[in-house]
Amino acid sequence: MTRTKIDACIPVDLSDDDIYEAMKDIPGYLDITLSDFKEVYLRAYRHATDRLLKSLKAEHIMTRDVVAVEEDTPLAEVAKVMAQRRISGVPVIAREGRVVGVISEKDFLLAMGGPGTTTFMEVAHKCLGGGQCLVVPSDATRAADIMSTPAVTVTESWPVTEISELMARKGINRVPVLGPDGTMTGIISRGDIVGSSLVPETP
Repeated sequence: MTRTKIDACIPVDLSDDDIYEAMKDIPGYLDITLSDFKEVYLRAYRHATDRLLKSLKAEHIMTRDVVAVEEDTPLAEVAKVMAQRRISGVPVIAREGRVVGVISEKDFLLAMGGPGTTTFMEVAHKCLGGGQCLVVPSDATRAADIMSTPAVTVTESWPVTEISELMARKGINRVPVLGPDGTMTGIISRGDIVGSSLVPETP
């Protein structure tokens, strides 16, 4: 699919001279003031940007090479994968490929520091201050034991603007993307949305 950058239509800092010279290039008489011209231009830009953003779907910006773990993956292996790939979360899938949960750094923090723990420094304080550092509860050994479930997911056709709103409402940083058969085809992070500058080119 051919793509074009959204920022191709970002408005420049138009001066009155720029507008005046542009109007001179158009044959005939234009019954419009410089300020009216600028107002029309800026409004058209906002409408164009809104239209382009609404046409941007999950399938256009999602990461297709998804790092995932299974329900029975040992937590030590989950942590290793996240550290090696420098990612802050991974989907958890059942053997048939269905997404059943997500594990993030926050889930590890909660498991290590207990309810209410949200930062690494809180874990460090509890470990150093208490004289005993419990890495994870003894009964938590698999991905399924600490994952957040049910997983919040979207489909490939979801507009990116709606995905952004969903993340903000749920307080999450990533969502698995599901294909027509319900299996995961990609994942979208906040970084993907912030950095997205590509939209499908209109045929």
